[in-house]
Parts: sequence; C-alpha cells; structure tokens
Amino acid sequence: MNTDTSDRAGWVRDLVQDFISTSPLNTLEDEVMGPAWEEALVGFASGDDPLWIQYKEYVGAFHWTPWEVFTQHHPGEPTRPEELTVISWILPQRASVRKANRKSKRYPSPEWARNRVYGEKFNEALRQHITDCLQHAGYSAISPMLSPSWTRVVSQRFSYASSWSERHAAHACGLGTFGLSDGLITPRGKAMRVGSVVSKIAIPPTPRPYSTHQAYCLFFSQGTCGKCIDRCPARAITEAGHDKVKCRQHLLKGKEFVKEKYGFDGYGCGLCQVGVPCESQIPAGTDPEGDKG
Repeated sequence: MNTDTSDRAGWVRDLVQDFISTSPLNTLEDEVMGPAWEEALVGFASGDDPLWIQYKEYVGAFHWTPWEVFTQHHPGEPTRPEELTVISWILPQRASVRKANRKSKRYPSPEWARNRVYGEKFNEALRQHITDCLQHAGYSAISPMLSPSWTRVVSQRFSYASSWSERHAAHACGLGTFGLSDGLITPRGKAMRVGSVVSKIAIPPTPRPYSTHQAYCLFFSQGTCGKCIDRCPARAITEAGHDKVKCRQHLLKGKEFVKEKYGFDGYGCGLCQVGVPCESQIPAGTDPEGDKG
C-alpha cells in the first residue's frame, strides 16, 4: 500500500467501514436480521501521547499504556512508544434502536439488548479483522480487549476498572469527552459502542477539539441539564457522578428480565444514553475550548 501517512489513515477508515458494510456478523439476529451498525467514526492517537501516562497515574498502575500492551504480544520486536498508533472507532446506535430504548423505563428494549450482545459480538470480530488486516499488510498489531491478559480490576477509587478502557482510548483519539454518567459523548452522541487496536504504524493523530475531558457535557460545562439522572432506573447517577456498584447490580437484574421477557441471553440498560440532549450529538451550548469542567 501507499506509504503516505494520510493514505494509511484513509485505508484504515475504509477497512472499518467495509467490514461494517459486508460482514454477515453485522446483525441484531432478529426476525428481519437487521444490521447492528451502519457507519463508524474513526480516530487515531500516538503511542507516546502524554494522556496514556496520565491514565496510568489516575486510574492505577494496572492500566496499560499502548506500548505495554503491544510489547506483551510482540516481545521480540523492539518498539518505541512513538512508533505506535492507537486506532479507535465509534459505532453509533441506529436511530430505530435508540427510539425503542427511549420508551423504556426500567429495563432495556429488546433491540437495545440485542445490540448489546450481538452488536458487541460484531465489534469483537471487527477488532480481530482490523488486527489481521494490519498484520497482513506488515504492521504488527494487537487489540487490547482481545488480549488474554485483559482483566477487570476492583479499584478502591473507581469500584470497577480494567487494564484497558475503550472509552478512554477514544477520548485520546479525539472522538469524545465524558459525561456525568461516565458515558463518552461523541459527535454522534453517547449511545454507541467503542473498539480499538494498537499497531506499529505511522498515522497522524486526530486533533482533540476539546480542552477538558468533560467539555461536551452540559452539566460540567454549563452547570445545566442532568437529564441522565432522571433516566437512570437504578438511581446510580447523581450530581456527584456515577455509582458503578448500583449500575452493575441493575444490569444483573436486567439480564434476568431479558431472558424471561425476550427469550434470549442478553443484558444491558442504556437508558441514560437515550432521551438526553447528548443521545445522538454533541449538545448545543457546550464550549469545547472553555476552561470549565
């Protein structure tokens, strides 16, 4: 392929979109076998971006930098952090799925529960596909979420954390900022799924059009909104933030509901991601370059 770095960025974007368009795994596995996803946002960050060290210092020593996860899986390949690129993508929820879940009051709609399971199954395949395509083209790669050593961690500071966060990777790649509910607000909104791959490939980083990590949230940037508080059936969101323990407990109840009501093994909730100003866009009135937050 062409060695121009901008061409590599376009090539990777095409790989993501082509797989969305052609893979038989892109389905909700419902009666009409409708697609789970239609289009994606893709961003890039350098492996030596200072944010990776900041994450490690803030979240915990267990949180990988791109270099750490890459060298775990390519130990015989001498690599410097600046030689790595993190590729992140956003899979926005389709309008019909968002509309269905907007009507829900306690547990997810069947469409949302299907997308949480079958849509994420596709996302896993996409992670592997992008990794395989990069390696076939001569660029060593690893998807951190597919690493056998990826693990969840019980954190004293955050209740639950993990060795790699897809949302934090997307934030570093210029794709969004965090809201009161801990969801990532992107140009296509907060109702979405995220994936990423770390590769030894030179691609220019995507500029981050925000000055703080909460710039797109009206609650933090303007002191208004808080709609996700009322949308949460578990009362896991307050002005103090997101209670992950309460949230997880509700998800477990939802899993039982989905099995009994809809007849398949699924789960999810996502009520705080719909029926809010940041559902499908960056809400009007935020100031990405402001100093608040």
